[in-house]
Amino acid sequence: MKIDYIHEPTDLQCGQAVLAMVLGKTPEYICSLLGNDRETDLKEMKQTFRAHGVWISDERKQAESKEDLPPLALLSLETPRCWHWSLYCEGTFYDPEHGVMEDFPQSARKYFWELRPQKQK
Repeated sequence: MKIDYIHEPTDLQCGQAVLAMVLGKTPEYICSLLGNDRETDLKEMKQTFRAHGVWISDERKQAESKEDLPPLALLSLETPRCWHWSLYCEGTFYDPEHGVMEDFPQSARKYFWELRPQKQK
């Protein structure tokens, strides 16, 4: 899967940026869709992925290293500042705050949900 990196428009829009990267939309579209330009919760993330044909696991799992991750994953990271949404795809981290990275941004705890995009026709 090809991911076009999107930097979060504001400090509170990491979830919208992750949704936009996976769904191929803009953060503005996601904010409008959710009626929310602030923090997103897990329920909003799951509902939006599923409404757009992206499968997301029900189970949250903990990761110690990137070897623990599936090919595509929604990440919830406890960063020094806050809990933060991020994205992992096939060996690369697409972090709305910190950019495109080879490894996790600094975080004390790392959780993930597996994602599987809809098959392209």
